Amino acid sequence: MSVDIPSPALKGAKVLVCGIANEHSIAYGCAKAFRELGAELAITYLNEKSKAYVEPLANALQAPILMQLDVSKPGELEAVFERIDKDWGRLDVLVHSLAWAPKDDLQGGLLDCSAEGFAQAMDISCHSFIRMARLAAPLMKDGGTMFAMSYLGAEKVVPNYNLMGPVKAALEASARYLAHELGPKGIRVHPISPGPLKTRAASGLKDFDLLLTEAAQRAPVGELVDIMDVGFTCAFLATPYARRLTGQTLYVDGGVNIMA
Repeated sequence: MSVDIPSPALKGAKVLVCGIANEHSIAYGCAKAFRELGAELAITYLNEKSKAYVEPLANALQAPILMQLDVSKPGELEAVFERIDKDWGRLDVLVHSLAWAPKDDLQGGLLDCSAEGFAQAMDISCHSFIRMARLAAPLMKDGGTMFAMSYLGAEKVVPNYNLMGPVKAALEASARYLAHELGPKGIRVHPISPGPLKTRAASGLKDFDLLLTEAAQRAPVGELVDIMDVGFTCAFLATPYARRLTGQTLYVDGGVNIMA
């Protein structure tokens, strides 16, 4: 059966991207890739401080919707989807690229993390995706695609990843269950697992530069991936070319995950 693909492949698609902090963010790579393939963007920023970095990027991508979103603050998430419903009346793609944990809990071992810190990390990094999916699904009237950003530490022990390992494992499991629940509605859900990248979020990990060096040495392709590698993978998965793919954790890491 042939697949009717518009040119560009995502022309007119409505895409919400959450998690851009600056031009080095994985979410920014996703936004750029979707825009290059013809999509229209809604972009969120965390707070007024981050707006100074995100707004110029949103303007360059001609995003008609730019809103503040701190998923820990009641009402802000709902306001984003209300705006999308009002302005667009639908949503085709959701990109969740949010993760946070208190610094002391992140940089200490799992045994030493606090219950409060673990709960905060789980809420912002994992449960917020479930809340987004609940709000996004009714707007995906003709089906759609949802993405959540994970990391190899969800499946295997990565030194110094600490409490984010169990949190990302929960995120991947949540994505699989959402893929099951939303599949009958034509909505596909993908956990994406990029290789290590120099992002603001990653800078909070202890000895992160060593992790980057090791990944580059171990990758079969011989080099690290970049944010556009992640973005174009997501863009492909959102097209009809990937219409039968859902629920799988997709590794965009140059092959690091296959190495012993």
